[in-house]
Amino acid sequence: MGNSKIYSKIIYSRRLENELSEWIKKYPKGKVFLATEETVNQLWVSKFDHFFLEKGIRKVIIPSGENNKKIESVAKIWEFLSKNGGDRKSLLINIGGGMLTDLAGFAATTFKRGIDFLNVPTTLLSQVDASVGGKTGINFNGLKNEVGTFKEPVAVIINTDFLQTIDKENFISGFAEMIKHGLIYSPEHLEELKTFDFENIDYDLLQEIIRHSVNVKEYFVSNDLTENNIRKALNYGHTVGHAFESIAMEQKRPILHGYAVAYGMIAELFLSAEICNFPKIDFDKINGWLLKVYGKFEISENDFDRLFELMTHDKKNESGRINFTLLRAVGKIEINQNGDKELIFDALRYYANL
Repeated sequence: MGNSKIYSKIIYSRRLENELSEWIKKYPKGKVFLATEETVNQLWVSKFDHFFLEKGIRKVIIPSGENNKKIESVAKIWEFLSKNGGDRKSLLINIGGGMLTDLAGFAATTFKRGIDFLNVPTTLLSQVDASVGGKTGINFNGLKNEVGTFKEPVAVIINTDFLQTIDKENFISGFAEMIKHGLIYSPEHLEELKTFDFENIDYDLLQEIIRHSVNVKEYFVSNDLTENNIRKALNYGHTVGHAFESIAMEQKRPILHGYAVAYGMIAELFLSAEICNFPKIDFDKINGWLLKVYGKFEISENDFDRLFELMTHDKKNESGRINFTLLRAVGKIEINQNGDKELIFDALRYYANL
């Protein structure tokens, strides 16, 4: 596919109404709809009610939280579109975090065999991660993102104003995906993240840093739309990270996705040093920094077997082997790396003893 820009237009702007007006104009009156989630509606969307009313846009509100990322919520959007005259020329504007944009994106791609949708991600995680790549989906039968489609929104509007109301923990969670982008592709991006001031956030500067991060994801996605080769780079930290996320849930001490990825990156940096000779000096610096920002998730030897088992369920494994994306150096990836059980236990042991 090369670099053909068949994915969506990404707009960086702090003037939401202006940007939306441009898109609304392109669709027949009364055929533009809005999907959002309760929390985002209370904090933000309701402030724009006059604007949506004036444009004749009706909205559907989905309850917030990962447990609502399910088929019943999709049906609620389908029903809403159906009752209000949604047709194949309609546009669905989705304003919310990754849960909402995934879910409403899925509803849009399946309604009438697919209508256009536009995403306005409202969390740092969804701005740097869910905004690119065209993945939509819902959880099903207790499995995360089990049902979904690959379909790009017509546009994504990234506006850092929304980030003023997210708590520090969720902000830092999203920041982990940016660190990952720096590690797998751009030493320069990694450096600007190391000096980022969490206490006094400059939202204009943040808009620029997000752009650098999204550019990294765009590079991998545009060169590998269906995740056959180099797009796997984006899984760095996720094989171990998803296992941490799942065990945390099982043990009733849930952790945010970005924190799990940060812990996963620490363990997978150990594997990178063992398998790909990642330089020791960078290894110590990066893991020290990740530990300082994200703290630590306590695990013991008793958890290793379960964590290993969870890793074997990862969607990205092939023929029974656990597949990792590892680093030879900052910005130098090695995809499809396999570690045996003993080495994976060594990485978990290294992490547990930090």
